[in-house]
Amino acid sequence: MTENVEWSAHCCVTLAWLGDEPVPAGILARFFDLPRAYLNKCLQALVRAGLMSSVSGPRGGFRLARPPQRITLMDIVVAHEGREDAFRCTEIRQRGEGNDPALPEFRTPCAISTAMRRAELAWRRDLATQTVADLMAAAPPAAAERARERHRRLRG
Repeated sequence: MTENVEWSAHCCVTLAWLGDEPVPAGILARFFDLPRAYLNKCLQALVRAGLMSSVSGPRGGFRLARPPQRITLMDIVVAHEGREDAFRCTEIRQRGEGNDPALPEFRTPCAISTAMRRAELAWRRDLATQTVADLMAAAPPAAAERARERHRRLRG
């Protein structure tokens, strides 16, 4: 999984704390000491996924396109990583010298593939139940006010 998922989750929580005012990518980059251009591309992926909206112009920036309780961690992962399974079974058990792909045991997925898919399904289900609002609630009580204060300082 790319770092974009982590960056996006932090930006979503921060934008939720800051309210509906658009926040420029440059300010968010300074919040987390990230490269502005790369973070901007990361946030554009969230715009394409319908999780954020962008406003152009001197007072522009990014803001959440949905309430925090309607953005899941799975939404953020899919925005960056897509819907493809992380584990891709290539059936190497059928290859190699002396193997016979026509054997009955090769008609069903192997135990490794089955275990990996089951684990990934559990992971995806869990991420689909956790929202940005849940992340906000789990943060230290003063985190929201610190974010608002930092935003006031950086915005000038």
